[in-house]
Amino acid sequence: MTEAMFYEKIDGGDVRCGLCSHRCRIKPEKRGICGVRKNDGGTLNTLVYGKLIAMHVDPIEKKPLYHFIPGHLSYSIATAGCNFRCLHCQNADISQIPADEGVIPGQFVEPERVVAEALAASCISVAYTYTEPTIFFEYALDVSRLAADKGLKNVFVSNGYMTEEAARTIEPYLDAINVDLKGDDEFYKKVCAARLEPVKRTIELLWSLGIWVEVTTLLIPGYNDSDEKLRDIAEFLSGICPDIPWHVTAFYPTYKLRDAPPTAAKTIRRAVEIGRGAGLHFVYGGNIPGEDENTTCPRCGEALVERLGFRVARNGVVGGRCPSCGEEVPGIW
Repeated sequence: MTEAMFYEKIDGGDVRCGLCSHRCRIKPEKRGICGVRKNDGGTLNTLVYGKLIAMHVDPIEKKPLYHFIPGHLSYSIATAGCNFRCLHCQNADISQIPADEGVIPGQFVEPERVVAEALAASCISVAYTYTEPTIFFEYALDVSRLAADKGLKNVFVSNGYMTEEAARTIEPYLDAINVDLKGDDEFYKKVCAARLEPVKRTIELLWSLGIWVEVTTLLIPGYNDSDEKLRDIAEFLSGICPDIPWHVTAFYPTYKLRDAPPTAAKTIRRAVEIGRGAGLHFVYGGNIPGEDENTTCPRCGEALVERLGFRVARNGVVGGRCPSCGEEVPGIW
């Protein structure tokens, strides 16, 4: 086991974890909400350092990140565990194992091997994804430092519940992040066992630190897909910066949330219109191929990046600008 970062010892042998916004008070021999940080006699240990449960090569579009070196391959890793309890988790078979079954599967992989395999697979970045990367923060930090030294980019796919201390620690090595902004506070409490405000603060902070941020909202019929709820999200993002890409993606019944139907294509189109109406320059449909996947110039409307699913058919951005009118296209190209 490896001693965890971001904790303090408090009375009665308890410890207070400061990694995510739950800020769990953990009693001796118990674990936090994530199920992978344990109080061992007053020392908080991470139980998942290097214990990878997934190692894959993915297109960066799968994260999804559309304005971050389109078309490149990203070496994607994860451990078991998560600090949310989302009823609709699409990766529950790995994220919820510590909570549901009390076990932590995986195989130890040295940080150096992750970087070596990423380079061997012609990847440009390492993505910390599939489960919430914050819960394996110590390992992600070590890998990201090595990756940066070798010229690789680092990407988080996150629920955005990390504390400011954690965000500022990873900031020197983190190039881009996709944050799930799932719904209103009622949705977070009912579906995720979490709260909205910490996620909003994280998005604001990371954007202010200069990390490239994209945001995803999975639209679940009857839960978070009303015009009012979608407009609130879009206006919040536009208020930070209208250049933040917003991905509105389709839900399919899974895990413990099977009472809602799959998201209809017309719902995705409506969400895209709401996002654009709120002033966002880049709103994308996801999980339904052919629905608003392309990047267009916000000034002249020129089609710049054409996509189908996770494949980039054409990237026409030249030097970070539209070749037709010269408008700057925000992102890392």
